[in-house]
Amino acid sequence: MARRTTRPARRTPGVPAPSGSTERDPWTHDRTWTGDARSAACCAALLCGLLLALDAATGRLGGWRALLWLALGVALFAALTPPRVAAHGTTLVSRGPVRVRSVRLDRLVAVRRRDGIAPRLVLRDADGGEVLLDPEVLVVNPAIWRLVAEGARTSVATGSLLCGATALRRLADRIDRETAEGVFRASGLE
Repeated sequence: MARRTTRPARRTPGVPAPSGSTERDPWTHDRTWTGDARSAACCAALLCGLLLALDAATGRLGGWRALLWLALGVALFAALTPPRVAAHGTTLVSRGPVRVRSVRLDRLVAVRRRDGIAPRLVLRDADGGEVLLDPEVLVVNPAIWRLVAEGARTSVATGSLLCGATALRRLADRIDRETAEGVFRASGLE
């Protein structure tokens, strides 16, 4: 009797299974999140360590001050850690430190780009779900971008995507350009 060698994908709590997908479809996660979280932890630990060392050197370190510096380090870590982005079928999920947000990619009604110090892409679906994510997540994760692009095409075909096709087209052009540059660099044709 043959043993089963594949395990079903883990379900994300609070997020319904997307239509047209099975439980065996794997979740696609942001590949760069671990490094970004590690950098956030290093920055928070460094600041906390420096503040504790400075207080100890001046002789003002006490229990309450140490607790204050540790709380500041935890707050800095929470602020610097980016949301963890994952996609599965027609669902895109963003897990922040406080809440989990999800959006149905096949029912998008709006896609907006917020420019500024930290550009963000805002995806909104017909069910009221909204996800804010860094466009760089889609650039460095082609599997997540593929799912977002497929969902956007479905939304355009059904007529639910009312605004945002231009923002997605610009992002697609950027991803295509960077992919081509990467191929040229790898092949030495730069």
